[in-house]
Amino acid sequence: MSRSSPRRIGPALAAAAALGGLVGACSPDRIVTGSVYPRDFRERHPIVLTDAARSLDVFVTRTHGLDGRQYQDVRMFADAFRRSGQSGIAMQVPAGSRNDIGVQQTFAATRAALAEGGVPGAAIAVSRYAPADPTVASPIRLSFVSLQAKVASKCGLWPQDLGSSDLRSSANNTPYWNLGCALQSNVAAQVAEPVDLVRGRAEGLGDTIRRTKGIQDLRQGKDPSTDYRQDTKGRISSGFGS
Repeated sequence: MSRSSPRRIGPALAAAAALGGLVGACSPDRIVTGSVYPRDFRERHPIVLTDAARSLDVFVTRTHGLDGRQYQDVRMFADAFRRSGQSGIAMQVPAGSRNDIGVQQTFAATRAALAEGGVPGAAIAVSRYAPADPTVASPIRLSFVSLQAKVASKCGLWPQDLGSSDLRSSANNTPYWNLGCALQSNVAAQVAEPVDLVRGRAEGLGDTIRRTKGIQDLRQGKDPSTDYRQDTKGRISSGFGS
């Protein structure tokens, strides 16, 4: 039995070696070490494009219609819908409020302002809602879905203490999680065209007159740059006594 044992163990060792080779072939060719904490605020709080609702609350005023401020708001809302609206406008009208007459007049004035802004009546879906508190102002809410830039993460989260309570976290010398989130949110809110964050726009036409004059100056051996007149008359003084 002792002489036959090596013959039996040999094939087993060969099979184990072959299996180890297969497992090694499937394993990754590199080992990731160190921290994977995103140090760049653009990685911790990336700006993404998403379909989100854009809304406007139209309040019932004493004019029983739309005052100048709200009329301009509705017109701007209509312009935004024509530019980027992906669906119709949902108009939610309060029901059972204390000023039903004012609500109806504001509703009619709002639809008229939307029509003046180029929004057809077929694109408006009207529904009613019951105010939770009749004593609180219940506006007429307009909303539509459009492509918007948003921050993927939520601002105001503090998973770690900024103090010295966690020595291991403090010794890493890494930026805290919430750093840069407000900046990214402000940038996303100020972008007029969200697609500009993904790709650049097509190149526009150049100034043909200016380009032709520059070519003529170069052909004549002249300097094509622009000379600005240095006139100090009427200049506001930059200091006292000068």
